[in-house]
Amino acid sequence: MNVAIFRTGPMLLWTAVLLFVPCVGKTAWLYLQAWPNPVFEGDALTLQCQGRKNTPLSQVKFYRDGKFLHFSKESQTLSMGAATVQSRGQYSCTGQVMYIPQIFTPTSETAMVQVQELFPPPVLSAAPSPEPREGSLVTLRCQTKLHPLRSALRLLFSFYKDSHTLQDRGPHPELCIPGVKEGDSGLYWCEVAPEGGQVQKQSPQLEVRVQAPVSRPVLTLHHGPTDPAVGDMVQLLCEAQRGSPPILYLFYLDEKIVGNHSAPCGGNASLLFPVKSEQDAGNYSCEAENGVSRERSGPKKLSLKGSQVLSTPTSSNWLVPWLPASLLGMMVIAAALLVYLRPWRKAGPLPSQIPPPAPGGEQCPLYANVHHQKEKDEGVVYFVVHRTSKRSEARPAEFAAERKDSSIIYAEVRCLQPSEVSSKEVNIRNTLQESLGDCEEVLC
Repeated sequence: MNVAIFRTGPMLLWTAVLLFVPCVGKTAWLYLQAWPNPVFEGDALTLQCQGRKNTPLSQVKFYRDGKFLHFSKESQTLSMGAATVQSRGQYSCTGQVMYIPQIFTPTSETAMVQVQELFPPPVLSAAPSPEPREGSLVTLRCQTKLHPLRSALRLLFSFYKDSHTLQDRGPHPELCIPGVKEGDSGLYWCEVAPEGGQVQKQSPQLEVRVQAPVSRPVLTLHHGPTDPAVGDMVQLLCEAQRGSPPILYLFYLDEKIVGNHSAPCGGNASLLFPVKSEQDAGNYSCEAENGVSRERSGPKKLSLKGSQVLSTPTSSNWLVPWLPASLLGMMVIAAALLVYLRPWRKAGPLPSQIPPPAPGGEQCPLYANVHHQKEKDEGVVYFVVHRTSKRSEARPAEFAAERKDSSIIYAEVRCLQPSEVSSKEVNIRNTLQESLGDCEEVLC
């Protein structure tokens, strides 16, 4: 009886020991924690591998997405630094657990670490347009938004152009550029960071192109040292010194377009053509246009060898060669009229003809434009006085014939009636009678 009990004792002891050995494959002896939770960009991410009921661990290894990440002999904690979007993943850990009388290395279940975006990358915009006109106001806006769970944070904004800093960590998301110039064109971007944080995000670059009006272009004609002839080549070079590209150049002969050329990057444009006929001579000009303004150059005259045609004939050009001949003809006509009319002119506006000599050789004087104008400008009285010898009374018929031959031109002649003759006019007539002596007075 005692022997039986002794033999069954060891078997009961081993059975009791087996009951206390853990089932490593099925029992969760390790688990992984990540904090803070939730995790945002810029937060200090920490991983901790813990044993069941705080069982001590050694030889701890950390994994992310199944790949080895870190090893520590004693520490069960791993500091990941500032969390980023790239910190996302599935994490796990392993470690040695001492459970008397055994030592084994269990693996924790995976823990998904999801890093929340603190704010999306900013977007830079320009108002009213990224292609403003020169002299206008441009406002740059750097736009982003904090996560609702971190809306209490304060964001700081920086603005850059090419390699220059325009604003460094300011509280305002806008930057104003008054009176932009062509030199303000370039690549702009902005950067956003939380105050006191380590997260920095940049916007994509924005190209700002200030549209400057074109200046008045200058046209240059290039040909040989002398005037070109038919068959020669002529080059027109047009250039606007300033203006935002692209620039479209138009070439004109008088008012007709003969060619065009586009300069995508600005600069000049040229037109090369052969002279085909005299119709290619004339006034050439060019025009520059870039969508902001349009300017026209001054004209340049192109003349051909042996040709006097400098431009398209116009009515005024046809008159120029005939002008000297016309003036010469007018001078000849005027001289002929002067020669013809000179015998009729005397010292006054009313011409008359000298009467033929009186018989006997006496010649009486001719008085023309003897007039009297009243104070009230009532009229003009013309007296024509012929002085003849009294001997002519003997031949009245012959004298009458001679008077018919004489031509006298009267302009505005008014014959006075006896009642209209004033005392002053009577005195004039008496004075004339006394001075003429034996001459006859004729009053009309």
